[in-house]
Amino acid sequence: MMEARTSLEIIAPSVDEAIAKGLAELGLTRDQVQVEILDAGARRLFGLGARQARIRLTVIAAPDKTAQPVQPVPAQPDVQIEEALPAEYVELLAAEGAEEIPAKSEAAPQALTDLQSEIALHVAKETVSELLDKMRVDAVVSVQFKDPDDERSKPTLWVDVQGQDLSILIGPRAETLNALQYIASLIISKELGHNLQLVVDVEGFRIRRVQQLQQLARRMADQAVKTGRRQALEPMPAGDRRIVHIELRNHPQVYSESIGEEPYRKVTIVPK
Repeated sequence: MMEARTSLEIIAPSVDEAIAKGLAELGLTRDQVQVEILDAGARRLFGLGARQARIRLTVIAAPDKTAQPVQPVPAQPDVQIEEALPAEYVELLAAEGAEEIPAKSEAAPQALTDLQSEIALHVAKETVSELLDKMRVDAVVSVQFKDPDDERSKPTLWVDVQGQDLSILIGPRAETLNALQYIASLIISKELGHNLQLVVDVEGFRIRRVQQLQQLARRMADQAVKTGRRQALEPMPAGDRRIVHIELRNHPQVYSESIGEEPYRKVTIVPK
């Protein structure tokens, strides 16, 4: 009877529970089946309107007749993945609102499995699409993991939003976009049970903004060296100040610091 049963669909509160339930019912181990996520499930926005996960298990290896059936085990808490800064633009955009520049950890970050990555991509796309739908914004959402440049960093989940005239999603000083990213990050982290590096971008705005701030930082640094006097930039959000600090942190002739109180806090560039 087992030989004729090549696939099985399971519904459970979460993907992990559905997999455990299916393996127990089939009497197989994880490496003997292929997992297809039909619906990752969701609690909807802010935990309302829960929807259960649905998966399909397909047998890819004949079971060992002498093996004992897999017993269902209680769901284990997900492992918390510590924050780490990826490279280039991702490093600059990772922790919105954070100005401090933590040192990179020497230990390699814990990598996500293929299944965890697939779930994260699905949840991120569904979450941002639903938020945009609630905002009555017509746009196309694409998601991907952007690889870091070194083994001490981890991939960042990058959500790109494309459409016609999406300036409403950016807002003054990118306040709307930052709020969208913050809310999406909270929901996605809650659904996955762990934190992920998340960036939400609209038509390449964030990358263009990083480039503009890097150019500004270099230009003002040159001015500080030339005049021998400190140069003050206009007040800007913590995330923008962070980009300037990172751009100048290895500069041989100047250093940067932030002064003032929010919302008027600004970067000053000081000759060494």
